Amino acid sequence: MAVEHLKNGTKFALLDNAERVDFGPLSYYRPLLADGTTPVRTGIQVSEPGYVAPMHSHPYTEILFIIEGEADVWAEGEEHAKRRLRTGDTVALPPDVNHSFAVVGDQPMRLLGIHHSRERIVNYLNEKTDDRGYPLKST
Repeated sequence: MAVEHLKNGTKFALLDNAERVDFGPLSYYRPLLADGTTPVRTGIQVSEPGYVAPMHSHPYTEILFIIEGEADVWAEGEEHAKRRLRTGDTVALPPDVNHSFAVVGDQPMRLLGIHHSRERIVNYLNEKTDDRGYPLKST
């Protein structure tokens, strides 16, 4: 994670310098403003067609902005009410609501995730996380 801090408090996070965190063979995440020095965290997730995010929640609001591609988003118990998000669409997910998304169509999906927290905190229903809140993948 490479965030440049100016003396006046301005911070720059360049995607080309961001760490790559693999979420399995179909998805990865690039944390941007994610060093705990801002009241929000941001990152770009890139997911291939067929990717389904594990059901999870956060103890804070999460906003997803679709940069390109399409995804269906739903909350636990409301799978019947999936909503299709396309390029430019946004969803705000309340704290402690279990949710997921699935990439649809034949194009990769890129999203900007905005976490209303200094730290990444994720509560997966069926996966464990490392100390940074990223899912542990079996090898």
